[in-house]
Amino acid sequence: MNHISFGARGEEIAANYLSNLGYKILRRNYKNSIGELDIIALDGITLVVVEVKTRKNDRYGHAFEAVHESKQRKIKDTTLLFLQEEGNRFLECRFDVIEVYPYREKQCNHFIDAFW
Repeated sequence: MNHISFGARGEEIAANYLSNLGYKILRRNYKNSIGELDIIALDGITLVVVEVKTRKNDRYGHAFEAVHESKQRKIKDTTLLFLQEEGNRFLECRFDVIEVYPYREKQCNHFIDAFW
């Protein structure tokens, strides 16, 4: 399995995880001129932008550590454009990170409000 299909598998696992928690998945792999958002979902009335990081193991650190400040800034800027395109109809927004380890019993670590 190449890294692209491995990442896509991780995003599928994360989307299923969120759906099982009651989140409504609005978009996956949303792209605009600034960047890409892995998952856009609703948790009640809160818009949730989810960055998914998939790893085989944590030998080189935890997956969430790859969501550094410049990556966060790009996610926020991409989200702002998404919100403008949607007519700013969402009252609340938060940014989550989900680490996916497909080969573990507990596949997902969910960091709610990971950054703002």
